[in-house]
Amino acid sequence: MTATTEATPRLTLVGASTASRPEFEVNGAVSGREWARKYRLKLVITDVAMVSAALSVALIARFGFDEASTPLGSFHVDYWVISAIIGATWIASLSATRTRDPRILGMGSTEYKRVVNASAITFGLLAITFLIFQVDIARSFFILAFPVGVTVLTLERWLWRRWLARQRRFGHYLSRVLVVGQRDDVEYVISQLHAHSGIAYCVVGVALDSAEGSSRPTEITVDHRTVPIVTNLENVADTVCVLGVNTVIVAGQPSGGAQYVRSLGWELENTNAELVLSSRLTDVAGPRIHFRPVEGLPLIHVEIPRFDGFKHALKRSLDIAASSLALIVLSPALLVVAALIRADSPGPVLFLQERCGRGGETFRMVKFRSMVVNAEDNLSSLLDQNQASGTLFKIRNDPRITRIGGFLRKHSIDELPQLWNIIRGDMSIVGPRPSLPQEVLTYETHVHRRLYIKPGLTGMWQISGRSDLSWEESVRLDLYYVENWSLTKDLMIIWRTFQVVIHPVGAY
Repeated sequence: MTATTEATPRLTLVGASTASRPEFEVNGAVSGREWARKYRLKLVITDVAMVSAALSVALIARFGFDEASTPLGSFHVDYWVISAIIGATWIASLSATRTRDPRILGMGSTEYKRVVNASAITFGLLAITFLIFQVDIARSFFILAFPVGVTVLTLERWLWRRWLARQRRFGHYLSRVLVVGQRDDVEYVISQLHAHSGIAYCVVGVALDSAEGSSRPTEITVDHRTVPIVTNLENVADTVCVLGVNTVIVAGQPSGGAQYVRSLGWELENTNAELVLSSRLTDVAGPRIHFRPVEGLPLIHVEIPRFDGFKHALKRSLDIAASSLALIVLSPALLVVAALIRADSPGPVLFLQERCGRGGETFRMVKFRSMVVNAEDNLSSLLDQNQASGTLFKIRNDPRITRIGGFLRKHSIDELPQLWNIIRGDMSIVGPRPSLPQEVLTYETHVHRRLYIKPGLTGMWQISGRSDLSWEESVRLDLYYVENWSLTKDLMIIWRTFQVVIHPVGAY
């Protein structure tokens, strides 16, 4: 399934695995601004449908199929009119809060946050308006419409995101990108784009400094992918027109500095391309970055991470509520698993192991036993087969794993007893991987930041490959989470954990 455009070179999808995704040609007619326009139109249509459905459900749940009205002065207003007012305000709020901004579609949590914020603004404003004009609206109808609407809108956006990801595998709905700058900075930007498959960018070429291009290379290789060198810094605007580029990313500090960037912006005014500046501000998430413009000096303010306060108290409250409910609901299934473990091999059902929690304090982590009883005694004989990096020990087809244990590990069922650790306060639902004390002893100074918050039942490591990750990548993901976590990100990690449990990757 390919799309072609005249004089377009063959390109590799950013973020695609060369083993699983073939090369394709990005169709300029459905990329950049055009794909954004078409996609936003689809969202508008389905947003209207979801809001209408939510209001209809709330109306029927409150009044059935009977006609209902509310007094407004000497008049009576039908509830379908009230519903239409709420719906129109809701749709307008979704547009005003830029929930369909192309820069947030298909990746990250910002889109979902804006949908929730737009819904809250809608009902807050309408509640005040109805109070001022003394509109006696049924509170049960009004209150029910909000959660139903937020739920169906979020689900709708998630389904569209899944559809969008599938389309991008075939080269559709992508922005054609030209990366500009010095070679090291260009390679860094391309590698980061490769690493995040949700990004809507396809790199069609790079532009290097003339000095660096003196040997006339025709391409550069990044992460086993080749990208053509299509021009130098002086001819970027002309190349944008020729290749139909939608986005120019300036990597780092190119020759000419701020003067070059300003001139490039002027040259791109007559094109359809947008200008994006890339910073080496690594592992800092968007919510921590704020822009403070000063006359002639745009400042980037980076918030310092905080490891206590209201947000952490709220996280703890959610941990207690969610883990308690999960233990109650899952208790019959947990008893069945316990019986299967006892029937499969002799020994206790549970396995207790000392792990390091917040601040390096140790605790006894509880799991379902997935190995033979003397597994720890047999570890020394298997050290030469270790397939993990750093301080970790992992081997595929570990002979110590029992028959039922392999299934439990594959689907992370062996981790469920850690819900008790969460209730006790040793762990959190989402957090860094809980470390062994001997691992902590070998940590470099910066790796100790993993211990600034409680370890998690799930986390970035679990949804990103688990045992297939290198030690360095595992540490990077944990540190990124520690410094940039949010409740919204936690909810997204939990949701992705369910997907990984059903379709496990790197679990052994």
